[in-house]
Amino acid sequence: MANLIVVGSQWGDEGKGKIVDLLASEARVIVRFQGGSNAGHTVITKRGTFIFHLVPSGILYRGKLCVLGNGVAIDPGGFLDELDGLSAQGLKVGRNLVISHRAHLIMPYHKAIDRAAEEAKGARRIGTTGRGIGPAYVDKMARIGIRVGDLLNPQAFKRKLQENLVEVNSLLRHIHKTNGFQVDKIYTEYMSYAKRLKGYIGDVPLLLEKAMKKADPILFEGAQGTHLDIDFGTYPYVTSSSSCAGGACIGTGVGPTKIDAVLGVTKAYTTRVGGGPFPTELTDDIGENLKAKGQEFGATTGRARRCGWFDALLLRHAVRVNGLTSLAVTKLDVLDGFKELKICNGYRYNGKLYREMPSDLEMLTKCTPVYERFPGWKSETSGMVSYKSLPIEAKRYLSRIEELTGCPIDMISTGSRREHTIVLKNPLGPIKKPSRSRK
Repeated sequence: MANLIVVGSQWGDEGKGKIVDLLASEARVIVRFQGGSNAGHTVITKRGTFIFHLVPSGILYRGKLCVLGNGVAIDPGGFLDELDGLSAQGLKVGRNLVISHRAHLIMPYHKAIDRAAEEAKGARRIGTTGRGIGPAYVDKMARIGIRVGDLLNPQAFKRKLQENLVEVNSLLRHIHKTNGFQVDKIYTEYMSYAKRLKGYIGDVPLLLEKAMKKADPILFEGAQGTHLDIDFGTYPYVTSSSSCAGGACIGTGVGPTKIDAVLGVTKAYTTRVGGGPFPTELTDDIGENLKAKGQEFGATTGRARRCGWFDALLLRHAVRVNGLTSLAVTKLDVLDGFKELKICNGYRYNGKLYREMPSDLEMLTKCTPVYERFPGWKSETSGMVSYKSLPIEAKRYLSRIEELTGCPIDMISTGSRREHTIVLKNPLGPIKKPSRSRK
């Protein structure tokens, strides 16, 4: 069995929740390695619909250990609300969940700074969720962050809080013209969280090392997507953490030599939430049709997603920077009934053709996509579990995605439920050249 990283290969919202949930049945440990409660994974099972923000979706299975690594930004109040919600849905959470004591806490002032800073940007807004993720990572890099482990040391927690609020309150009052925060109020609130959280806090690198010594397969679960990565995404319209595969090592304390494979999740088309360049975006009836059929609304914020055709340049960049070994293509069924489909395989800017994704923001914003056209299919693929049953046009479309990205497809999702999946190869199995049944 393998240690597998699962990452989004577009701008997030690719359907990672379902893919991770499906693969979690084969893993022993499921680890979230970055991001915060600004991400949402929706999983639909016979027991109901579950929406996860911080808790790994592997919690749906018995006998699995779910872990939040040091790369995750923890909002303790939101986290406990999520646990209470899952408990109300009949899920038991206890020793099957561990939080790294090195993970950083999101504080109330992080949310206030996030909202105020975004408002001040005006037309330059990035489109953050206002949940304090970015400011929490800023404090982490500035070496003034407060970590989960600090909750176990009340004196150290209060001292760090007092020191931080001197600067924070000055910023809020004098720059953003809003109210500051009181030390005692935050301290009391977070000590109440500490009482409930202390049983979940542990040493994640040590825990994962023990699991690997027992040959327990580990599934590393990313949030957001490659093109929201702080380094390799469409900067500055990105998140504040490393959402690429390398972030799994940084965000958990597991060395890169311990990783066996990287699975990239991609929709059969493209979506993005918030501001930023989107070369293949469709603002016409086709885009609205994709949005409606795909139910393209964020699990966390409810915001409508921007929709467009599949972008091969976007995926080739994701294959490159993540070292993807295979792909999981989701929402193929959303394309049912389209007379014609398009795949972008180039950008044209100032008369020049580009076959690889540029990092220049102006080019990405103003370029014109160059498309390859494909006939659509009339029959429904929804709920299909056999590759053989797919329409020939769908097979050709998927094969072209493989050719253009240089990455094989292991899984194809044809619906929202677990069972609506075609598995050509289990990415958690032994890493070898796949034997693919495609007749």
